[in-house]
Amino acid sequence: MNNQPDNLPESLWRRKLSPAERTGLRGQPELELEAQLTDALAKISNAPVPSNFTARVLDAIDFEEKQAARSRGHVWNWRLLWPRLAVAAAVLIFAGVSIQRYEANSHRIALAKNVALVAVAQPPPSVDALENLDAIQRMSQSARADGELLAALQ
Repeated sequence: MNNQPDNLPESLWRRKLSPAERTGLRGQPELELEAQLTDALAKISNAPVPSNFTARVLDAIDFEEKQAARSRGHVWNWRLLWPRLAVAAAVLIFAGVSIQRYEANSHRIALAKNVALVAVAQPPPSVDALENLDAIQRMSQSARADGELLAALQ
């Protein structure tokens, strides 16, 4: 096997190839492309990485997994449900109070119309009837026996 390692793609990543190994890649286009890519990556300088890089990457992975789990199945989230329930309750209470006030107002209007109809249908009492109102009221009262008058008559 003309002096090539068993796992040439992995050796491309790990070390720089010798000129003899590079000439051996000319017959294999995939490995030649891999060698060019490895050379291009080796020319890129290392970027500074923050000290909490690993923790941030793991947090991002956890966040994505949680979002994927939420999208797959409906999960009850009470922190989101309570405000919605409160708004719905406030709307229902407002609607109920508004309907009750509307009904009470329409009842008052109907009562006022009925009173107006009764006032128009019956004429007011005459002035003579109002002058003798005390006598008329006394006539409607039940008669009681006067104890002193009965005692004087006997």
